[in-house]
Amino acid sequence: MTLLLPDRIWRDGALHADLVAEHDGKTLTAIRPRQPGDQGQQVALLMPACTDLQVNGSGGVMLNSDPTPEGLAAIVAAQRAVGTGWVMPTLITTSLDQMRQAIAATLAAWTRPGGLPGLAGLHIEGPYLNPARKGTHDAGFIRPFDPELPGLLAPLRAAGIPVMVTLAPERVDPADIRALHELGVVVSAGHTAATAEEARAGIAAGITCFTHLFNAMPQMESRAPGVIAAAINSDCHAGIIVDGHHVHWDMVALACRARPRAGRMFAVSDAMATIGGPDHFTLYGERIDVKDGKLVNAAGSLAGAHVTLLECLRNLVLKVGLPEAEAIAMCTDVPNAVIGQPSPALAPGMPLDLVLALDADWRRVPAG
Repeated sequence: MTLLLPDRIWRDGALHADLVAEHDGKTLTAIRPRQPGDQGQQVALLMPACTDLQVNGSGGVMLNSDPTPEGLAAIVAAQRAVGTGWVMPTLITTSLDQMRQAIAATLAAWTRPGGLPGLAGLHIEGPYLNPARKGTHDAGFIRPFDPELPGLLAPLRAAGIPVMVTLAPERVDPADIRALHELGVVVSAGHTAATAEEARAGIAAGITCFTHLFNAMPQMESRAPGVIAAAINSDCHAGIIVDGHHVHWDMVALACRARPRAGRMFAVSDAMATIGGPDHFTLYGERIDVKDGKLVNAAGSLAGAHVTLLECLRNLVLKVGLPEAEAIAMCTDVPNAVIGQPSPALAPGMPLDLVLALDADWRRVPAG
């Protein structure tokens, strides 16, 4: 057996300084109290791999371009290689037919023998958005709520598959929001121009989350607080992109520290095909390139993100200045709570590639 001797271990929602991990080169075999004379690999932190609820693509694949079990598997595999062990692939605004394909692919991947380890569900972002806040989404696909959607999602929920739907509350009837919520779908507000009052009406109907806070939303003003203030003041969860391009560090800190209840903020990558893939891809027929660490279209506008959740974690600690435990939870426990799943815990039997060993600079080091 080989020992990992961390300064701290993330376990049961807290940092522990008195534990060590044993492994056989492939899996963890024990987590036990530190004993005098223990010798092994010194690391700063051990934690389970991250959970990301907004991954549009990875490994050269966009879910919109390949809504198949094979496309899902490629995205999950690429994310697992960079420290995200559980992934919610995200289909952005598209046709109803392609939504059907992604739903069928998710069901097939989840229910086949052995399932698809690392698949955390399906996130459908759009097409029920506000065109004025569409971002990189194709306005040609934005439309009123499809009445078929609850019926299409019902088989996923019946199979226990987490589902998230991002929509603009001012564009969707409260009854339709309620129908999704009652089905067990996580309804998230995003790409919206909602007023604070409209956002609160959406919350009353069943919205429990907000998608990439600050982005594709009108910004707060003293007499027009808007959807952002409604989100921050609410009890809902809110995802946020922590790459330094989408949201300034100070604004990330402000949102996290202003929430009335702890454990309601979580990080997302909004990753695209360039993670573990080439430095460009095509979306809606338009080339998107990595430039200076960010993804931009021909006009220079942001088009998703080129960041991993592990990098977001590092940013939360070193750039935003959050307490370590809060930052770790934002990339592990909180996103799992959003989708009603237990947080993966460091325990005997966990594959070593799902154990993150980090150095003092919050960078991954090989375990073993």
